[in-house]
Amino acid sequence: MAWAAVAAVVFAGLGAAPGVGPALPAFLAVAAVGLLLAAVDLACLRLPDPLVGLAALGAAAGLVAAAAADGRPGRLLASLTGAGLSFLGYALLALLPGSRLGFGDVKLAAVLGLPLGWLGWPELLTGLVLPHVLHGLAVLGLLAARRIRRDTLLPLGPALLAGAWLATLAT
Repeated sequence: MAWAAVAAVVFAGLGAAPGVGPALPAFLAVAAVGLLLAAVDLACLRLPDPLVGLAALGAAAGLVAAAAADGRPGRLLASLTGAGLSFLGYALLALLPGSRLGFGDVKLAAVLGLPLGWLGWPELLTGLVLPHVLHGLAVLGLLAARRIRRDTLLPLGPALLAGAWLATLAT
């Protein structure tokens, strides 16, 4: 039941976000798959490629349709650039010595770069940085409550998705 409430809040927030416009179906598709990805990542610390691919397909198809409806196909270039920069930045982070960032997170960041790139550079930057703030706060809270240790692996996917959602709402 809790996931239904989360889904309702996520979808309602996207529906009310002023910058989304004709790209709303793309954002909703990513959110729908994203909720499933968050549940899987929380349960088993994995972001399955088929689900990440489904989110990418939903984002790409929705954004192509939105660009056609909006009459501004150039926005697709911004989306693709956002995805590429997201992938590159997160891949570099994952390759750092001692990094706990997995390549499922890297691929999800690239997918989230598509809709965030559609919105613009400030939203893309916010959507790339905010997940680390959210994740850090969650880690600090769990450490303070003694629910985890410093070496406990925690999923980043839910924070990536929450950060992108909050960046979208901030438009």
